[in-house]
Parts: sequence; structure tokens; C-alpha cells
Amino acid sequence: MRRPTLSDMALRLGVIAWLALWIAPQPARAQSDEPGCRPDMASLRLPVHRANLTLANLGKDEARITFVGHATFLIETPAGVKIATDYNDYVRPQVTPDVATMNKAHSTHYSRNPDPGIKQLLPGWDPTGRGAAKHDVTVSDLRVRNVATNIRSYSGSTDFDGNSIFVFEIGELCIAHLGHLHHPLEPGHLRALGRVDVVLFPVDGSYTLDQEGMLEVLKSLQARVMIPMHFFGGGTLSRFLARSQDNWPIERREQPVLTVSKAGLPARPTMIVLPGN
Repeated sequence: MRRPTLSDMALRLGVIAWLALWIAPQPARAQSDEPGCRPDMASLRLPVHRANLTLANLGKDEARITFVGHATFLIETPAGVKIATDYNDYVRPQVTPDVATMNKAHSTHYSRNPDPGIKQLLPGWDPTGRGAAKHDVTVSDLRVRNVATNIRSYSGSTDFDGNSIFVFEIGELCIAHLGHLHHPLEPGHLRALGRVDVVLFPVDGSYTLDQEGMLEVLKSLQARVMIPMHFFGGGTLSRFLARSQDNWPIERREQPVLTVSKAGLPARPTMIVLPGN
């Protein structure tokens, strides 16, 4: 019998490798539980932003903001502290946050079943009903404080102090999440907020403050970066951007992740649109 040559052995190894690839199990495709949604859209019930786990470390003066969806953002600090805004049981970041803020408006803004791994769970209202929530918490290189505002109840009456604007201070950066804001900001609110570098704000114009009113809020805050949220689809967002374009430049990003720093803020207030809803 002829002894196999090197060419014969290489051919056999090639066939074996090809067969291994053919029969190997293929990775499952990501699927949404809502028909018509692409897997990379931030509107999935439990969206997965795996990029958050592999991005480069932050510099000491930086913060990373990821739009998870609806009113939820994941904010990360240089020391690795993770914050989830308007944390709820439907739209969550993939990772367990160290700090989670919530608002009372309805179930997509607070959680009945928060992850037990959260170190600081901060409701934007006082669950005892005794007045406004008051938070001023420091976790490593993060300071979180709140400014209470009112909301409309389901009956149409005013629910005093039912919402909070949460302010996240990271180094020299001040990031404000307006929550479920229902009314214009008064001078007392503005004084309590202080300087805001980045503002995350709702633009639906119906469940929260109307769009013209929100424009006035943004003018009063004068934040250098403005990121819209809570817009329930492209039509509502487009209407708001059309109202905004004469006031500020608008940048649309392809990815839901934005790294900001005090030194890197735009020279003039700019609206930055991250994909999601």
C-alpha cells in the first residue's frame, strides 16, 4: 500500500476542518420581543449594549453616556461607577448599575422589582408622602443630587414634588436628567440646579411639558450639550428638531454612546441626537 504523502495529509486535514465548520453550531441571531424592531435599536424591552463592556477606559475628566431607550441612560464615570436614569422594569441597561434614579410618573420610569445589586436606589419622590425627595449622595467620583418638580396626576390634579431633576456631578462635569418634567422651570429651580453642562430632556410634548415649553427650558439652562429622549418615534422627534434648528446646531450620531468631557464641550450649545426612542 502506498504511504500517504504530505499532500495527501494536507488534503485530509483540510476536509476535516471544513466538516468541523459545517457541523459546528451557529450562534443564535438576536431577536426582539417586539415585531419590526431591529436588534440594535434602543427600544427593545431589555436592550443590550455590549459596546459598554468593551469600550476604552475613561480619562479622569470624562463621562460616558449611553442612551438605553425611553428615558433611561447609562452614565459611566472614570472610576467605573455606573448610573441608570429613570430605572424601570421594561427598559434597562445590560449591566447592573451602582446607582439608579427613578421618577413617579408611571411604570416606565420606576421599578417595582429593582435589581438587588444596586447600591443606591434613589426615588425622585418621597414614598412616605411627607414632601419632596432630598438626595445628595457621593459614590466614589460621583455626586448625585436632585431638584424636585411637580407632575400631573392621572386625575388631572397636581402631584407636588412627584418628579426630580437629577444632577450627576463627575469631575467638573454637571449632567442633568430632567425626568418626567411637566412644567417650566422657575428661578428657584434654576438656582438649585446651578450650571448644567449636559442636559437629557423629554420631547414627546404631551405626556411631559409641551415642545414649545421645553424649548424655553433649554434656553434657560444654556447647557452646551442637549440630548433628547422620550420621543416615542421619529415623527415626534423630527417636529421638535424642526422647532430647534433656528436656535442651535443639531448633530445626529449613528451610535447611542457619547463620551463627554469638560474640555471637549462644544463652543456653543449643541443638540446631539442619539439613536433610540
